[in-house]
Amino acid sequence: MEKVLEVKDLHVSFDTYAGEVKAVRGVSFDLHKGETLAIVGESGSGKSVTSQALMRLIPSPPGRIPKGQVLFEGRDLVTLSEKEMQDVRGRDISMIFQDPMTSLNPTMTIGNQIMESFIKHQKLSRSEARTRAVELLELVGIPFAKERVDQYPHQFSGGMRQRIVIAIALACNPKVIIADEPTTALDVSIQAQILELLKDIQKKMGTSIIFITHDLGVVANMADRVAVMYAGKIVEIGKVDEIFYDPKHPYTWGLLGSMPSLDTDDEELMSIPGSPPDMFKPPVGDAFAARNPYALKVDLEYEPPMFKISDTHYAATWLLHEMAPQIDPPASAVRRKTASAEAKKVESPRPKATISYDQREKIVEVRNLKQHFDLGGGQVLKAVDGITFDIYKGEIFGLVGESGCGKSTTGRTILRLYDATDGEVLFKGKNVHGKKSGEEKKWLNRKIQMIFQDPYSSLNPRLTVSDIIAEGLDIHKLATKEQRIAKVHELLETVGLNREHANRYPHEFSGGQRQRIGIARALAVDPEFIIADEPISALDVSIQAQVINLLKRLQKEKGLTYLFIAHDLSMVKYISDRIGVMYRGRIVELAESNRLYENPIHPYTKSLLSAIPLPDPDYERNRKRIVFDDQEYLQNQDEERVLREIEPGHYVACTQKEFERYGGGVLV
Repeated sequence: MEKVLEVKDLHVSFDTYAGEVKAVRGVSFDLHKGETLAIVGESGSGKSVTSQALMRLIPSPPGRIPKGQVLFEGRDLVTLSEKEMQDVRGRDISMIFQDPMTSLNPTMTIGNQIMESFIKHQKLSRSEARTRAVELLELVGIPFAKERVDQYPHQFSGGMRQRIVIAIALACNPKVIIADEPTTALDVSIQAQILELLKDIQKKMGTSIIFITHDLGVVANMADRVAVMYAGKIVEIGKVDEIFYDPKHPYTWGLLGSMPSLDTDDEELMSIPGSPPDMFKPPVGDAFAARNPYALKVDLEYEPPMFKISDTHYAATWLLHEMAPQIDPPASAVRRKTASAEAKKVESPRPKATISYDQREKIVEVRNLKQHFDLGGGQVLKAVDGITFDIYKGEIFGLVGESGCGKSTTGRTILRLYDATDGEVLFKGKNVHGKKSGEEKKWLNRKIQMIFQDPYSSLNPRLTVSDIIAEGLDIHKLATKEQRIAKVHELLETVGLNREHANRYPHEFSGGQRQRIGIARALAVDPEFIIADEPISALDVSIQAQVINLLKRLQKEKGLTYLFIAHDLSMVKYISDRIGVMYRGRIVELAESNRLYENPIHPYTKSLLSAIPLPDPDYERNRKRIVFDDQEYLQNQDEERVLREIEPGHYVACTQKEFERYGGGVLV
């Protein structure tokens, strides 16, 4: 195959007051015409810095490229002047960034932003450039492109803005597109649309794509080849099937094992212990050795070379040396090939423990809960609009849906961060809202706690870890000074941290460690019910696995009950006993988690499930997307849709006619 890009021994460093940060350390790879190469790895692995270096977008100072070549059409981009690089950017190599809102100029119409490339690189007139801009908007799926070409970025949704960014990247028909986490900020159904759009454009235009992501499901969907990066180096590279079905590097095993598939159930997720190394002083030997449970003595002394497994598959691990012991990857790290997406669907995962809900204690009862916000001018946002569900003692109830569906507002209203517009929330039979005595409020505040989404903003940076965790103890006067210290140490050890961490400040910890501190804080007052609002969405995949394993362990050890709010449906299915699916402020389907995935009934649930990218290339190649028609659904009803029981424990929002069509109370 024709090579369009060759990267040879690329190094990138940043000079800081504390010393040199070696962000990229000798990266080499080729990109072929019409292929998609995915670069994956945890935060700090160097994947985004590599992509910026290819475009010469490294800010200098402090950044620099001390060594290496980036060969494009026979020219080394590293040696070009800035003026020469300006001609390459956009015309030959384009970039799609993660956040479409920060990629677009809010003061310019989208048409003018697309036209810039045509005028600069192709010297078109404004009228010609405008015509081409409309054509590009139509190509990327913007409806009414002629009318909308003069609108501004804020007048478009997140998914539409990302389509516009793609249109700008395509303006000069570049040979290479670098997509840096282009779908991370998008909902799963919008993500699926963007991935399909990129694949469609690639087929039509023969573009080569470097796709940077941490989501292995997206990699399975998009990639022809995969490069796995760790500590500034590529540690494994191969065809997508080789990486997923025959991984060789223990780091790749850890990444794959930390993601649940649809048939992963009660077994603990594989997590990667520790954190990536400090790149001020990269470790001697294999940089992954300190986190590698299979490390050999040689790993601590010598850096492994790239061992050849096949003509297309290479990995840098001493386990491939002929003298190394034979170690097979853990079962959870190797994906099984499936004949088709349909075959995958009918596989029956191991059932969870049967729960007889009639005999279980209801710890939370939500009845016709509404949370409306007055926007002024007679406009009302119905964030939560009449939802009803129960949560039983000791279970994990998952609440899923896309951005704006009302799931986080539901959690915050249950916690009394918002006063409910209507309806009621009962905790152990007592109404959470309404007038209460001081003692009742204190009791509720102790028994219901919350773990927030962002571990960075939810911790006070001016308090020590000890003071953060003990805040609840101090407010409720639950401990003497000696008891307080002992409790903090106990909680730190419970969540997998050291008692020595008690006197440190939040900025001294990684994201995963900060989330553990947030969990310790929630546990301090011995709650019975914890609302976890997107507790893992800001974390790397391997850290997500650590936090999920911790939450499940605490559930078993302490008998905790959770409301687990998230948009990652595969993770929700793994952790939850039952799941409620929210759409436009209402629950449209509710069932035990395995049953919901085996037999989704509501068209919105079917659409969401069909859009989840799974870490299985064979499944992704054969998957059939189900598109939910929002407008048709809202128009096509002659009566209000209400939750009806289709089969025992399985509820779907439907009209009477739809109820009869779905099975009407008979097992389907």
